[in-house]
Amino acid sequence: MAGLDELDRASLRELQADARRTNRDVAAAVGVSPSTALERTRGLRERGVIRGAVLDLDLAAIGRGVQALIAIRIRPPSRRNIEGFRGWVSKLPETIGVFVVSGSEDFLIHVAVRDNQDLYAFVIDRLTERPEIADVRTSVVYEHLQKTQITPCV
Repeated sequence: MAGLDELDRASLRELQADARRTNRDVAAAVGVSPSTALERTRGLRERGVIRGAVLDLDLAAIGRGVQALIAIRIRPPSRRNIEGFRGWVSKLPETIGVFVVSGSEDFLIHVAVRDNQDLYAFVIDRLTERPEIADVRTSVVYEHLQKTQITPCV
């Protein structure tokens, strides 16, 4: 996004490191007054650069130790079928991410479940029962590494 100066980028680095930091801490870290830091952070929110803050949960600790990526092909690939499936799957409690993609699949669904039996039940009892699903391919995730700090393009 155009219009991010060095102060905006520095503020984003600090907030990505810990979104719960106080405005005073962010201001001290980037070398500006608290009022300037607050003004900049509000501006980033108003422009949609900062959309919110989320908790990073240990999925195994909350009983969802098995993750999988599920590739889905929809047939026929109509707007109605794509949007209907997207809305349905994104609301399922097992779903933690939905990617609408190009290529041989239409969706990649990231799920987290209790165990392999729950994964099997999710795929067989929930997904394959949908009439618009033509193909399902499941890959178990051994390890999920996610970047928590993303540098804006200059």
